[in-house]
Amino acid sequence: MHPTVDKVTQRIIERSRATRQDYLSRMNELKAQSPHRSSLSCGNLAHGFAACNQGDKDTLKFMNKANVAIVSAYNDMLSAHQPYEKFPDAIREAARGMGSVAQFAGGTPAMCDGVTQGQPGMELSLFSRDTIAMSTAVALSHNMFDATLLLGICDKIVPGLLIGSLSFGYLPAILVPAGPMPSGLPNKEKQRIRQLYAEGKVGKDELLEAESKSYHSPGTCTFYGTANSNQLLVEVMGLHMPGSAFVNPNTPLRDQLTRAATEQVIKLSKPHGGELGLGDMVDEKSIVNALVALLVTGGSTNHTIHWIAIARAAGIIIDWNDYAELSSVVPSMTRIYPNGQEDVNAFHEAGGTPFLIRELLSAGYLHNDVETVVGHGLERYTQMPDLEGDRLIWLPAPEKSLRPDVLSSATEPFAPDGGLRVLDGNLGRGVIKVSAVAREHRTVEAPAVVFNDQNELKAAFEAGDLDKDCVVVVRFQGPKSNGMPELHKLTPYLGVLQDRGFKVGLVTDGRMSGASGKVPAAIHVYPEALDGGPLARVRDGDLVCLDAERGRLSIEVDQQEFAARESAKADLTGYHHGYGREMFGWMRRAASTPEEGASFFWNHEA
Repeated sequence: MHPTVDKVTQRIIERSRATRQDYLSRMNELKAQSPHRSSLSCGNLAHGFAACNQGDKDTLKFMNKANVAIVSAYNDMLSAHQPYEKFPDAIREAARGMGSVAQFAGGTPAMCDGVTQGQPGMELSLFSRDTIAMSTAVALSHNMFDATLLLGICDKIVPGLLIGSLSFGYLPAILVPAGPMPSGLPNKEKQRIRQLYAEGKVGKDELLEAESKSYHSPGTCTFYGTANSNQLLVEVMGLHMPGSAFVNPNTPLRDQLTRAATEQVIKLSKPHGGELGLGDMVDEKSIVNALVALLVTGGSTNHTIHWIAIARAAGIIIDWNDYAELSSVVPSMTRIYPNGQEDVNAFHEAGGTPFLIRELLSAGYLHNDVETVVGHGLERYTQMPDLEGDRLIWLPAPEKSLRPDVLSSATEPFAPDGGLRVLDGNLGRGVIKVSAVAREHRTVEAPAVVFNDQNELKAAFEAGDLDKDCVVVVRFQGPKSNGMPELHKLTPYLGVLQDRGFKVGLVTDGRMSGASGKVPAAIHVYPEALDGGPLARVRDGDLVCLDAERGRLSIEVDQQEFAARESAKADLTGYHHGYGREMFGWMRRAASTPEEGASFFWNHEA
């Protein structure tokens, strides 16, 4: 193992010793009671299989056959999740072929940040993760099940499914992807049209045409944002069938991978002699593997929040220092949009996750001493699935990347570090992703232009008020303020300013996620403005330094004067009602800091 990766892992193990042991003790106690449906009364059991056909009823009466829970985030509106419509029937058929049963245990919400971006619904997005976690727990609460298949892909959905199912961590679980849509309009062209629209040089018809050519069919969006980061991280953790993350939907290979996941989770179940549950597989080493995978691929900054919450659900405590220390030593090995111009289909065709895992194992960046859904170690995950007639087979990943401009080797990476930095200073603590930021743009020292609402920025841009060197501060965007929305809509405006030759940066207590691109953005900054954090005392014209190279986020004013300033107030009532937002007030009030997962589950002060 690379010494720094090993050091960070050991630190996490020691830090988590008490909480991890408490979690495992609870899971072991529950595991000893399974199969849980054996403890159900006759009335309970009759209700549990009343809608089944007679064959499935007969199977479920015996406790030596598995019952698989299907928990799905299917809906028609999310292109990534629409293919899941047909999955339950295929899973039921595969389960019966194993002499077992699969029941659709429950559905979870699934919202699309692409649809809600810049809209009021986006303010429910972060909290949808914990809502999905609770929905997953409700789905599994009937105690009818021996194993779980989790059907979800996008931003908050996979973290929510994992958090919820880890509360049933004595059960084995496999995440079942549906795959990305085929490639559409090249990302460089999409970005060009967006910036032209921001400048008023093309109209809405041209913009809609470009967007429709980019997002055009069933399947996950093909840029490397949170959804595709989810898939890669989960695969590196050994919770997918090997090589299955980026196989396109509605193909024979995808269908066979879904069947194989069903058969494998049944083999892992206790009635079939399985001994390990999801909670055993999600351990400190697999969490570190996920962080390494995030960093070497320049993945979504959302996972500096979500994977902290997932780890805590398994009794494991990680923080941003762990990310930063790993990022300082792991190389950047991919160029996938927005960190390059190609998409995840090109990455998959280059050798994809199997090639990446083999490279990282050989270089000592991944722990191989882990449990996965297909056995001990990650060697199976260095293989790519294929079909031999109708038979599913796995073949070794290519020896060399088939697209070295998209996927590099560990010995010849695109950059020597992972591109994620922690920023600290008298403006608070946050993170920045610099994998797509040119070195000359990584340090910005300029006067602040302060907004309390992201919508104010567009008006200022159109009025020409931002045609200067500036650090744009967008505050009152934290979890407690308005649910910490992603601020994607700011990206084209800031990109235009940078292209005009101005030095520009963004500082916010909100999120950017996969939109973190060529403009340096200090995000997730806390204490958030609503809590009286330093951002609430910044004024227009204050000199702000955002230095990604030295990890510095500061305001260059007299500190006594700055400390004595009255904190700005913002009228947030308009963000707390309408579009369902009134129902999430208790989540806003109880949310922990981003570095604690922005969750109310483990906020001990709540």
